[in-house]
Amino acid sequence: MGRRWRDGRGTLVVHGDGGAPPVRVPLEIAASYRARTRGLLGRDSVDGAILLSPAGGVHTFRMRFPIDVAYLDRRLRVVAVRTMRPGRLGLPRIRSRHVLEAEAGAMAGWGVRVGGRVEVAAAE
Repeated sequence: MGRRWRDGRGTLVVHGDGGAPPVRVPLEIAASYRARTRGLLGRDSVDGAILLSPAGGVHTFRMRFPIDVAYLDRRLRVVAVRTMRPGRLGLPRIRSRHVLEAEAGAMAGWGVRVGGRVEVAAAE
């Protein structure tokens, strides 16, 4: 059930708890080695979230702001969520196949939680 995306834009759909309506967030998809390596480096902010795929871990060296990191398994279930300050090395997660990054605090507002599910709708 491997997913392959291309670099570009899309929408992150966060499925809430208990029948809450899904939250739709602007998404940047970084699927190539070059785009994943660049990620959020050198930026002052991010509009929505960025998906690094495939990815099992991240670092925040040379980042300018703290970020939320959600580790996703192959079915896009959230296996861990962490907030990382600049200059940190995140531990890789065994079951992680994809990583979402957003500005610190954003994911809690969207309802991204361990055990929750997200969808990625790539722009056509």
